[in-house]
Amino acid sequence: MNTVYLKVKVKAAAKKTEIKGKMADGTIKISIAAPPEKGHANKKLIELLADRFKTSPQNISIVHGVGSSSKLIKIII
Repeated sequence: MNTVYLKVKVKAAAKKTEIKGKMADGTIKISIAAPPEKGHANKKLIELLADRFKTSPQNISIVHGVGSSSKLIKIII
């Protein structure tokens, strides 16, 4: 198994859930079509990344930034 760490910047309550691109420092910009309340946006973020990396949502965790738009994500592939 491999472990990948990603820095992401999340925009919650967007019109569409999608990966928008990369910022100059390598941070990945992601829009999430879920409100930033009660963990809904974080859940959708994990589902999006699980689909993208072809792994189970249980293999993805938010290491830092649960309540912030800037997050550090750990993915076990």
